[in-house]
Amino acid sequence: MNVHQTSDPSEAYIALGANLGDREATLLSAIQLLHQQDKVKVLRCSNLYETEPVGYVDQPSFINMAIAVETSLPPNELLVLMLDIEQRLGRVRDIRWGPRTVDLDLLWYEGTEMNTEQLVLPHPRMAERAFVLVPLSDVVSLQSGFIYTFVQTALERLDERDGIQRWKTCNWPDASALSEN
Repeated sequence: MNVHQTSDPSEAYIALGANLGDREATLLSAIQLLHQQDKVKVLRCSNLYETEPVGYVDQPSFINMAIAVETSLPPNELLVLMLDIEQRLGRVRDIRWGPRTVDLDLLWYEGTEMNTEQLVLPHPRMAERAFVLVPLSDVVSLQSGFIYTFVQTALERLDERDGIQRWKTCNWPDASALSEN
């Protein structure tokens, strides 16, 4: 298990999704709350994609996106922050894969591999999900190394991209954090 031990900033990727309330506003609020933290800087935002629900399908469509962040928080502390933001934005966990105001998933943390009860890195199912891979491909760059190759290869192997369509460009107010894609 390669666990991140340095306090130097690391690049991490987070998937965001919402299908209740004002989906876009909630996602932008989550990004802002992350960016306001001393040890987290949002680097890039993907486009927003409207996607059909997976797993529990009797629910509204999602808006999904991904962000790249630079952080000096260790992965487990970043996860705690993400869970706190979900709760602050009204997340209720009562149906697995059910409707939610917001969902934040830590996908990848600069080469860290870990498998604990709270966190598995890299995210174990990201290669199977178009609603994760398509937005993630917006924010990973060739300079990102392994994760870039991983995302491109996973997208090529993905059988289905039905049910995901570009909805709009992220209009998060910090223009420096917007994706160039």
